This record gives sequence, structure tokens and C-alpha cells, in this order.
Amino acid sequence: MMQRLLAACLLLCAPVLVSAAALEELELLNEQPVVGISGGNLSGLAWCDGALWAVSDRDDQQLYRLQSSDSQWQATAEPFIAPPAPNVALPWGLRARSWGAGLVRGGELDFEGLSCDAAGNRYLLSEARAAVLQLPVIGEPSWLKLPQSLVRQARASGMLLHYNSLLEGIAVDPAGERLYLAAERMRRGLLVVHKQRSTWRCIGGCVLLSESGTEPAPALLGAQEQPRDFSGLAFHREKLFTLERQAHRICRRSLGDAQVERCWSFAAEALTPERRYPPSYGLAEALWVDQDGAWVGIDNGGFSRADGETRPIIWRFAAPKGGWGTTP
Repeated sequence: MMQRLLAACLLLCAPVLVSAAALEELELLNEQPVVGISGGNLSGLAWCDGALWAVSDRDDQQLYRLQSSDSQWQATAEPFIAPPAPNVALPWGLRARSWGAGLVRGGELDFEGLSCDAAGNRYLLSEARAAVLQLPVIGEPSWLKLPQSLVRQARASGMLLHYNSLLEGIAVDPAGERLYLAAERMRRGLLVVHKQRSTWRCIGGCVLLSESGTEPAPALLGAQEQPRDFSGLAFHREKLFTLERQAHRICRRSLGDAQVERCWSFAAEALTPERRYPPSYGLAEALWVDQDGAWVGIDNGGFSRADGETRPIIWRFAAPKGGWGTTP
């Protein structure tokens, strides 16, 4: 009886084990440094209104429109004035540490993610305030009135408990009616709110996924165990795509329960000798997925690569063979 159970378990687990051991490697089409983003802190990317845009976690009052020329991206700042951020149900200690860090390094709001809907509205995720700022096509910036239960449910599930491990990724559907947020690590998870008329609500609960644990880094980084994490999030054709920085991969997940459907690695390209950074952890922070491929942004945080490059980098990967596996 035990032998039959073991055999059945191995049969069920085999596809997962094989996919984890030998993920398809994404093909790097090009890499270009970014000129004009202060401090090298590139924390979010989105394709909006025919252009690639970036956000920095050190700048509270501007986005960057990127234009490719001469093998680099030139960033042009678009200023805005954010109104006072809403109060959320984060404990005083977490808010105080974020405020103090903002004073020292710049970026009190700590924008860690950027997304865009089909109309061209931009959505900026503030990690420090666990809030989302909307920059509309017409009109003034405003903070979305997210449900107070969002943070409460996340914390009850073990997320958003540790400083600098709060919300790290944002994705909105083309209609601007479903908003997804990624909690970074310890525990990592995915959250969703739905817009009904002008009100954002948790329908059937805000938490799609909450998980803890560690996993080995790529062999090129020594295969040491690292906390599971999310550092970027994208919405493409009714699927979520997570940027998993420590594992150097992009994963496709279902909208209903955020379970993994398939993953692709970018470790072979990211960890070539000339592209290595001093830290033993990943530095990929920004993700945007389209039909033809994926944009991945590197927040070098002031570190120099082995080849001497000190500017933030944007990689353009080709879509995997056969596409991302999304619906038309």
C-alpha cells in the first residue's frame, strides 16, 4: 500500500520537479542602460501611451518617460504633485522606520511599482504608505480609496509585518477595474481589489496567495537558500506574471488563486561574468510583459557591475517559444 502511494506521489510531483530543475531560459534580445534617473534606482516599468515609463523609489514627484537612442534609454522627467497620502492600518513602528529612511535616502513615499491601464492612466505603488497613487490622463493625481480591510487581511495572513518587506509590485487590468498588489517577502503574497462604480472592494477576500519558506538561488550564485520573494508584477491577457528576484525567473499565475502555471528563467543571461553585481541577491525590480516579450528593470542601487556599468539597466527578453501561453 505504501509503495503504491509513493509511486502515485512521484507521478504527480514529477512534472513540478522537472520544471523546477530545468526551466526554459529566456532569450535576451538587448540590454540598455538608463541615463537620467537619479541614483540609479529604477523600481518600476510600464508601457503607456506608446512609450516605456519608469519610476524611481527615490523620487516622490516625478515619473520618467524613456526614449531609446544610441544603445541607451534617455529618461525625461514628468513632474507631478502628490496630495497627502491616506492613513492606512500599518503599525506606527513600520511607518516611522519608512519615514526615517525616506528622510535619509530620499523618497518618503518609496514608489516601488508602476502600472498602466488601456486608457493611459498610470498607477504608482507606495510601499511606505501601502497605497496607490493614480496619475490620470486628464486631471490631478489622487490616491485610490482602497478598502481598509486590504492591509488588515494581508497582515492577518502573515504579510506586511516587516520593514522594507511590504508591497513591491502592482498590476492593473486594461479596463482599470482589477488591481493586483504583490507583497515582497516574509511572507510573500498576492492581493486583489475590484472596482465597482467608483469604489474599490475586496470581493470574496483580498488575499489570493500567501506563502513563506525559502528556495535555493541559482547555482551561479552558490545555490544558497533565500526567502521566496516577489519584486515585480504584470498583467497580460488574463494572467498574472511575477518577477521572482532571488530565483531569477518570471512565472505565469492564474488570476483566480495566483497558483503557478509555468516559469521561465533569466539566470543564464543575468549572471554572466560581466553582468555580476557584488550582492549575492538579485537586483531585478521592474517587470512589464507584452505579446512579444518582457521588459525587466535592474535597480543597481549604486552598485557597479563587473564590467564597470553603474547605471540602471533594462533588459528586453523575447517571449518564450510558443508564446506566454495566454488566451488571445
